[in-house]
Amino acid sequence: MTASRTSESRARGAAADLRGAGLRVTAARVALLETVRDGDHLDVEAIASGVRARVGHISTQAVYEALHALAAAGLVRRLEPAGSPARYEGRVGDNHHHLVCRACGTVADIDCAVGRAPCLTPAEDRGFAIDEAEVIYWGLCPGCATPSS
Repeated sequence: MTASRTSESRARGAAADLRGAGLRVTAARVALLETVRDGDHLDVEAIASGVRARVGHISTQAVYEALHALAAAGLVRRLEPAGSPARYEGRVGDNHHHLVCRACGTVADIDCAVGRAPCLTPAEDRGFAIDEAEVIYWGLCPGCATPSS
């Protein structure tokens, strides 16, 4: 399959996902969803840059609005580690967790340690119907943990 066909197929898939979530399909939303899915925990500026590379001009405000709609529809996931700007990812619906480097801010996915979602059960649920647990492990990535010579 050629790169052009792969790109067209992914765009059709993104459009179908938008329709399936009840969202209007626009070139900007398709490009945004593809950018998030192709990226690795991207911030808004990186997403805006990726969308602009695909479709031309889009305002940062339009990116924020589209991200809000996509996150509310469950098509992207918003992650906001303490002290960091919000980041977005296309891996949704599996209740995975994250590793965050304290030094450089790198974010990496990590699967649930135990069982099915929400994979962590609190000692007391206080009547909540819990469907997700969000865990962030903090530390140093291999590049930051290795002393430079």
